[in-house]
Amino acid sequence: MALDHTEQLNWTIAGSALATSAALAPTPFTMSLALGVALEAVNYRALRRSTELFFGGEIRGGKAWSAGFGLRFAFLALTMTVAVGTGVHPVGLVLGLSTIVPAVVIAAFRHPVTSVSSVPVPPPDDPSWDDAWNPWTATERYPTEEDEES
Repeated sequence: MALDHTEQLNWTIAGSALATSAALAPTPFTMSLALGVALEAVNYRALRRSTELFFGGEIRGGKAWSAGFGLRFAFLALTMTVAVGTGVHPVGLVLGLSTIVPAVVIAAFRHPVTSVSSVPVPPPDDPSWDDAWNPWTATERYPTEEDEES
């Protein structure tokens, strides 16, 4: 299970936050921070993996991806509600959940989008845009049974 650059950077930031918290903050706050980091790491990894599958064409249609996103969100909301209800420090939890934000921003600036100017693009009025291209996944459309019947 290899970590991508963003996850590695996130663990660096989270580890620094946890070390600082352990040195300067009370133990309950540090434990809350650790719980937030763990929830965020699992959630980000699942989101990243499902996005790779969706854009890679392994998940067909947006409904399955949306359902997975909704389930992850519901699990995260339920877990946070139970945690805060059992006495977890809410600020520590939110800070732990937020360590991914600077990691994503820094990783975005470190790894800019690669130019695909060498790929031929059909003109805007080409009918293939309507028939064979899916703008939501930036891939070709695969014919469905309805398309084959007509």
